[in-house]
Amino acid sequence: MEESLKNRLILILSILTVILFIGLISSCNNTYRQKLARDKEMSSRLDMEEKMGKFSQEKSVIEEKLKASQKELDEEKAAHQATGKALMQEQLVNISLKDELVKVTRLKETLEKDLKEALRDGKKSKK
Repeated sequence: MEESLKNRLILILSILTVILFIGLISSCNNTYRQKLARDKEMSSRLDMEEKMGKFSQEKSVIEEKLKASQKELDEEKAAHQATGKALMQEQLVNISLKDELVKVTRLKETLEKDLKEALRDGKKSKK
C-alpha cells in the first residue's frame, strides 16, 4: 500500500507541478503582453511629446510672423492716414484755388465790361 500511496503522491505532485508550470507560463505570457503594451504606450507618448515640441516651435514662428504682419499693417494704416490727410489738404487747396479763379474771372469780366463802356464813352465824347 505504501507503493500505491507513493504512486498517488507522485501523481498528485506531478499534476500539481503541471498546473504550477502552466500557471508560470501563463503569468510570464501576461507579463510579456503587459510589457509590450507599456512599451507601445511609452513609444506613443514620446512621439506625442516630439509632435508637441514641433507644434510649439511652429506656433512660436507663426506668432512672430503674425506680430511682424500686424506691425506692417499698423505702418500701412499710418501711411494711409497720412496720405488721406495730404489728399484732404490738397482738395481744400483745390477748392480755395477754384474760388479764387471764379473771383478773378468775375473781376476780369467786370473790368472788360467797364473797359468797353469806357471805350464807348470815349468814342462818344470824341464825336
